[in-house]
Amino acid sequence: MKIAVVGVGNILFKDEGIGIYAAKYLEENYTFSSDTIDIVDGGTLGFKLMTYYSEYDKVIILDTVSIKDDAGSIYNLPAEELMGLGSYRQTAHEVEVVEMLEICSMLEQMADVHLIGMIPQDIESVEIDLTDPMKKSFDGFISTVLKEISTVGVTATLKPNPSNLEAVIDSYANPTAER
Repeated sequence: MKIAVVGVGNILFKDEGIGIYAAKYLEENYTFSSDTIDIVDGGTLGFKLMTYYSEYDKVIILDTVSIKDDAGSIYNLPAEELMGLGSYRQTAHEVEVVEMLEICSMLEQMADVHLIGMIPQDIESVEIDLTDPMKKSFDGFISTVLKEISTVGVTATLKPNPSNLEAVIDSYANPTAER
C-alpha cells in the first residue's frame, strides 16, 4: 500500500504553515514500519495534488481548515465530508485541495483521502511562526496524523533525540545556505 502524507500551506502566512511544519516534523522525528510511505512538503501544490490522489492508495493532507471553531481545534475529515464543506474553501490552497478531490472522485481509482486540519487563528500576518493556540495543539495534531497512519497497519517509531516544533519553525525562519 502506497501512502502519502502531504503537508500543504504557506509558511509565510503564520498559521497557514501548519501542514508544512507537521510534515517536516514527522520526517525528522519518526521512522515508519513501511517503506511505501512518502512524507511530502506540498506547499501550495494545487493541480499537482491530483497525482497523489490518483497514484497512491492512501493520502493524508495536513493543512488548516477554515470552519467556525476555536483556534487549535483539530479535525480528521474524510474526502466525502471535506467535499461537502462549502465554507472550508477560504484560502487558495484549500480551494485546490477540494477541487482536485472533486475531479479525482470521477476517476476509476482514487486514494482514500483524509484531511487532518487545524483551525487557524491568524492566516493573514506575514510571519514565519505559529500562534499560541496552534503551538499548544501541535502534539495533538501529530497524534491524530499518526493514528490515521496506523489505520492501514503502519506504525511510527520516535527517533532518538527528536527535534521540537520550535526547531522546525526556526529551520524555515533562519535557513542556512549550503552550496
